[in-house]
Amino acid sequence: MITLAAERAEDWWEVEALFDLCFAPGREALSSYRLREGVPPVPDLSLVARDADGILAGAIRFWPVRVGGRAALLLGPVAVHPTHQGEGLGALLIRDSLALAVDLGWRRAMLVGDAPYYGRFGFDRLEGVTMPPPTNPDRVLGRALAPGAWDGVRGDVTPWTDQP
Repeated sequence: MITLAAERAEDWWEVEALFDLCFAPGREALSSYRLREGVPPVPDLSLVARDADGILAGAIRFWPVRVGGRAALLLGPVAVHPTHQGEGLGALLIRDSLALAVDLGWRRAMLVGDAPYYGRFGFDRLEGVTMPPPTNPDRVLGRALAPGAWDGVRGDVTPWTDQP
């Protein structure tokens, strides 16, 4: 049995170790990490999945960003421990966290990833949205969490600030 819960401060390093295992420590060199520097993840949307013994099986984080000055969520990373891959845990983390994002009033989510995988969760290529280089524009995907939320939203993806 797997249980999902909000990531707590004491989970941080265990989650980081899982991300390192799944993505390698060099993951922090990716352009998306520049958008996360100095900005905490969205606490209500950063989830951990634990098995019946309390062992970390998976995790997902979301970060607030701006796209053309408009608020958006940057999904990722999401990872599942190799011993639990193929069980649908990644899909569960994505679906449940996106449902929470809707409940919390977020209007749009985006990520950098594979369209064939993330398309099943409603993500499509974002035209006119530019991630910091060297991001492949074909991998910049978005999902409206409210009707029309991406309509007319264009521009650079920039780090979150308290200013709109």
